[in-house]
Amino acid sequence: MGHFLSKNGKRVKKRRRKVKKNCLLRGPCMLCFIVHNTSSLDEDQFESASKLAERYAALTTTEECAKFLLSPKELAIWEEQGKSLLSSVPTTLIGPSLFRTVSSDYLDMPVCKRKCAGVQTCTPHKLPRSALEGVPDTGLNNDVTEHPVPARTLPASTAECTSVGLQGNMGDCSSLLQCPVSPLGPEDNELLPHDNLRMESEPPNINQLPSSILLKVFAHLTLKERCLSASLVCKYWRDLGLDFQFWKQLDLSGRQQITDDVLMRIASKNRNTIQINVSDCRSISDTGVSSIASQSPGLQKYIAYRCKQLSDISLIAIACHCPFLQKVHVGNQDKLTDESLQQLGEKCPDVLDIHFGQCYKITDEGMMALAQGCPRLQRIYMQENKLVTDKSVKAFAEHCPLLQYVGFMGCSVTSQGVIHLTRLKELTSLDLRHITELNNETVMEVVKRCRNLSSLNLCLNWSINDRCVEFIAKEGHSLKELYLVSCKITDYALIAIGQYSTTIETVDVGWCKEITDKGATQISQTSKSLRYLGLMRCDKVNEDTVERLVQEYPHITFSTVMQDCKRTLERAYQMGWIPNTSTAS
Repeated sequence: MGHFLSKNGKRVKKRRRKVKKNCLLRGPCMLCFIVHNTSSLDEDQFESASKLAERYAALTTTEECAKFLLSPKELAIWEEQGKSLLSSVPTTLIGPSLFRTVSSDYLDMPVCKRKCAGVQTCTPHKLPRSALEGVPDTGLNNDVTEHPVPARTLPASTAECTSVGLQGNMGDCSSLLQCPVSPLGPEDNELLPHDNLRMESEPPNINQLPSSILLKVFAHLTLKERCLSASLVCKYWRDLGLDFQFWKQLDLSGRQQITDDVLMRIASKNRNTIQINVSDCRSISDTGVSSIASQSPGLQKYIAYRCKQLSDISLIAIACHCPFLQKVHVGNQDKLTDESLQQLGEKCPDVLDIHFGQCYKITDEGMMALAQGCPRLQRIYMQENKLVTDKSVKAFAEHCPLLQYVGFMGCSVTSQGVIHLTRLKELTSLDLRHITELNNETVMEVVKRCRNLSSLNLCLNWSINDRCVEFIAKEGHSLKELYLVSCKITDYALIAIGQYSTTIETVDVGWCKEITDKGATQISQTSKSLRYLGLMRCDKVNEDTVERLVQEYPHITFSTVMQDCKRTLERAYQMGWIPNTSTAS
């Protein structure tokens, strides 16, 4: 019965719940304290307690036990609210036979005294599901859970709490004694109220965020920042840095620390790579690239500029193991031959974008095999491939009708090969820089036939004259970019562009010696679409004229040596750069 009167029987820690096996009252109560702590009593107290036990043993009813154990105020509460509660408990459960030593006035015993000053008030909790939790099932009526537990009250002036065995925070006495038993289990009550307050006061930690959010944050970091900075913070961040999504696109360009061993380790732990860039990695070889290819069947983009140590072995390995390859950029590799291009044409029919600039051993044989095997090709760029001739241009024009970007800068291509490009109805960008024997008629025919052409690069072709530019301005209804650096044109070409074209936005006539103030002024005044005018090293254009044009036409960007320097300084100032004004000694 003392268990029903205990205020916080469930708030004690497990180490304070050690009772003898023959005690069915699981929790701290006054009776348990007397029965199991007789060793701490002196002889007089023990003799008095023994007499009280004998008196209690003679009691036979629940009412007599209550009058014997409760104080007058508690007895009044019991008579009003708890009589039915206690009467529903069998006498055999709380009868005198369970106790050996009792005290009738246990509130006056110096059992447990705790100061109440400065302690937080106990927060009220819901009633427990069972006040007899832990008592063996006797098969009797246990309807005590449906009745409220009577609260004990003491005068508000009480200075000390005389509760036995309480291990929690004990706030104000009146509040404490009004507080019912906590419904939390023993394992939950290990966390005391002051521990809760301490946890609430702790600052938030970034690791409390869901891993999906942290992964999005890590996605904004570079590979170097993730591997050499973030991954060294803690094991959790290291595991996040190894997430497969960060290894789908590997940009290893320019990292001389990347070796074949590193590529092999990446390949052994990741099979989800869809793009890899090893440009300027001088410490890798065909072995490392082949290991990536063998473990990345879904590879779609392979970029390896200026890796002169690589040969056909690496590119053939990629062609054999990566059938879904779409982009191959391997510029400036001297060891590549037609054999690798033939393998690409046979094994990778989905290739859309290829770049073989400055691969000097590639010939028409390899290019024709590639054109025949990749009918979906959309972009082809060659640069300074002297063994590539008009045969290659003709093969691409016949077998790749979806081509949108074509570039043969510096190749051994003539007007007879360029004329085949008029078949490409989807052509939007054409790079014909430094083409041997390129004449005006061929250029005009291409512009006339390719109605979707939006960018045309004719730089370094001295055969292009004012008449050709005038025709381009009139017939290029979709043209937006026109590059004429080092062409044989005069102010007439600029005046014609401003007069006839309503779509051209970018015009670059740098290094055209015959361009003067007149041409620059006329195109600026008449063109409604012009947004950029390149006048670099047009020595006959006065800088004062350009300054005036900058003020009058702020929507146009004028490119000269002085104007570019001014823009560079402005960007530097915006980024916080401060010039050093100190004089050197």
